[in-house]
Amino acid sequence: MASSSSRDGSPPRGRSGSTRPITPSDDESSIIDGLPTRQLEAFGRKVTATAGHLISGPLGESGVSQHYQNALGELHRELRRPMLQRSVFSFAQTTPREIVRSRISVPEIQQRALSYLPDELLTNIPEDNNVYSLFQGFQATMPEESSGHKYKHGYNTRGQRLLGEAEDDPNAPPSLVKLRNEKHSMDHRLEMLSVRKHMCATEIHEIDNKIANLNTMRKIVLDRLAGLEQEEIDLEHDLLDVENKLEDLQEELEDAAALAPKSPTTGGAPSTDEGSGDFMSASIYEKLPSSPKSKRRKRPRRLSLAILHEHLEPGSKIKELEAHNDMITALDFDVPWGTMVTAALDDTVRVWDLSAGRCMGFLEGHLSSVRCLQVEDNIVATGSMDASIRLWDLSRAEYAPQDDRINKDGQEDEDDGLTFGNAEDAPPPPPPTIMQDCPLFSLEAHMAEITALHFRGDTLVSGSADKTLRQWDLVKGRCVQTLDVLWAAAQATATLNANSNQWRQTGRLPDASADFVGALQVFDAALACGTADGMVRLWDLRSGQVHRSLVGHTGPVTCLQFDDIHLVTGSLDRSIRIWDLRTGSIYDAYAYDNPVTSMMFDARSIVSAAGEDVVKVYDKAESRHWNCGPGVGADDDAGTLSIIERVRIKDGYMVEGRKNGIVGVWSC
Repeated sequence: MASSSSRDGSPPRGRSGSTRPITPSDDESSIIDGLPTRQLEAFGRKVTATAGHLISGPLGESGVSQHYQNALGELHRELRRPMLQRSVFSFAQTTPREIVRSRISVPEIQQRALSYLPDELLTNIPEDNNVYSLFQGFQATMPEESSGHKYKHGYNTRGQRLLGEAEDDPNAPPSLVKLRNEKHSMDHRLEMLSVRKHMCATEIHEIDNKIANLNTMRKIVLDRLAGLEQEEIDLEHDLLDVENKLEDLQEELEDAAALAPKSPTTGGAPSTDEGSGDFMSASIYEKLPSSPKSKRRKRPRRLSLAILHEHLEPGSKIKELEAHNDMITALDFDVPWGTMVTAALDDTVRVWDLSAGRCMGFLEGHLSSVRCLQVEDNIVATGSMDASIRLWDLSRAEYAPQDDRINKDGQEDEDDGLTFGNAEDAPPPPPPTIMQDCPLFSLEAHMAEITALHFRGDTLVSGSADKTLRQWDLVKGRCVQTLDVLWAAAQATATLNANSNQWRQTGRLPDASADFVGALQVFDAALACGTADGMVRLWDLRSGQVHRSLVGHTGPVTCLQFDDIHLVTGSLDRSIRIWDLRTGSIYDAYAYDNPVTSMMFDARSIVSAAGEDVVKVYDKAESRHWNCGPGVGADDDAGTLSIIERVRIKDGYMVEGRKNGIVGVWSC
């Protein structure tokens, strides 16, 4: 058996192959794909020789070269085929991505699309600052009954090892084992509670980030809404300009047609000087020169209501106007961002465009200051200290857009003044001719100043310092009924068999310094009136009698407003009372530190002016009180603030007038 090999251990020479294992150091005898090195070298020489013959032959054989030329000719002929050219052209136009997609199956593409993450996301991966692991968070979300059941009733051996507890001493008493199990159970529960607290804090942080992002998006959309409303206002002004030009052109065409000479009619009777008087007067009238017509520009009308204030933060300042030079005595507006009318002790009544924040003109005609006014659509009613009531139609006003305003020097006004700027730097006020066509008629029957008025439809009721209420028919323009408040009080006292010296049930005399008729409101045949004796009387205008008297205020009533169910009244006794009209009892009441001089409510809030530099707001939906106005958080500027005298609110759009003549507009 040992003869197959020589004595020195070398392999026998007569065998070409050997099964002896080959080490990596044996370069010449290494096996690649099962072939010896000598066979690989022989194969390489054959490949080299074949390649040399094919490429024009290094040996110079002409047959091989001719074969190569024939192969190229066949290739060129194949390339001339249209089908092959189209396929090559389409392949050249194919992007590498499409080539890859054609080589990959649809499920593989879907899997790669789902698992692909762009570089932007990879760079924004937050750092892992979590104190607890994902497994601990998952374990903490398990219900306590299922996760802590085995810990309450003792451990098994595996559960103890999972919690990291060492093997119990087999000789330990059962009570010691039980106490150890309870300890580890409580430790585990305490750890899970810590994990849950951390998870809650993380969720709160994520929610705060989402809220911040949503607030940013809300601000962007709010700015977009403000831009849309401004664009809407500009478009309405442009539409108004086109309508005015159209009306002017139609008037010019009508005037030209009226002044054109008429062609003589044929077949008729000859015209003589002995014609009838009617015919002659008509002819003369047609030939008279027509009076020049004023080119009036109609006041712009809002085709759609503005809603920007509804989405602002409550208490946000919208606008501030330096309206007058003295205390505001009355103000009112028709709709949010619409038309406002203000009156002050400087004996002026101004009309304002709230959208543009500028004065449109003056209502001139009263001989003294206006104490009360109301704006309803285009009609304005004003009551003055000169004992007269005047009605105005703002639709007849000439509207002068801001870019069409020309001052006395023939230059264009850059600003209308009275808006955010200094009153000394304000340009001249608008000319009085803007409102010259607005007066309708005047109602004069009271013997003293008008302190309160309200109209609805064709009925207007006014209250005066002459201690009477008057009902006016706005169609006929005359007084149709006079109500004597003192007489009604005396009748009520006599009915209750009270002392003849006491003119009201509580025996309190009216305050001489306050307005005798502080406020009133009318609806159809119902009239609510608050007077200086603190009484609120409900009148029936059909009979002229007091239907009910509401006793509660201890000071003069200065403001009131009612709806279908409740009547809200404010008084100088520093209180606001809410009455239930169905029962006549007090539904709610609250008081302030100073007398209430003005009050109004809408669907959500009751706003009131109570002798401070802020407006007192009562949120009816949430039953909470809060302040709105210039005095909120303005401790440093307390010297420049002024007491608020009048306040009006409609649909969350609040306007307040101050003692220094400034008018502020707020979202409430």
